[in-house]
Amino acid sequence: MTQRLTVCLGLTFLLCSGAALSAVQNTTAVFEEPLLITSAGQNAEVQLAAVLAKRAGLDYILSKLATASDLENTKTLTLVLGASLKGLGAAGLDVDKERERVRALVTESQKRNIPILCLHLGGEARRGQQTDDLIAEFLTWAKMAIVVKSGNNDGFFTKICQAKNIPLIEVGKTADALEPLRKAFKR
Repeated sequence: MTQRLTVCLGLTFLLCSGAALSAVQNTTAVFEEPLLITSAGQNAEVQLAAVLAKRAGLDYILSKLATASDLENTKTLTLVLGASLKGLGAAGLDVDKERERVRALVTESQKRNIPILCLHLGGEARRGQQTDDLIAEFLTWAKMAIVVKSGNNDGFFTKICQAKNIPLIEVGKTADALEPLRKAFKR
């Protein structure tokens, strides 16, 4: 019995590792540098996105309150999706003002033909109605999405991405987003 359990666990690990590896291998380089990283919801994960970009060796600018004028000389807009009431309060914003800011940013990026990369790094803990509303509105504009798998347990990202033909890459944990992020950019 224990030997079967060990074999099953080993096979599960290999299958999961293979799925993660295949997601990384299937990542197509579609974006160019420099990228502008901003939050859609004033979440703390925007800082994690900047750390990942730095580790990936990408040329980036982090602006938590980016506006259309920040898109100058930007070739990729990266939206880190996830609402934080604490973050919104600290920024002096409510959800509606944040939505207006991000909407203006997305509108301007579309006018300038700047592609959007969406990240959801907070997993299940960062989901909720306010986050889901932001995801539903802004993910539809993405050219690619990288999400922590636990944040997609209900298939919410999958459903939107499939409907809009957006490549979706799921990773086990935030740190695992490093390779797909790196491979998403042309070098």
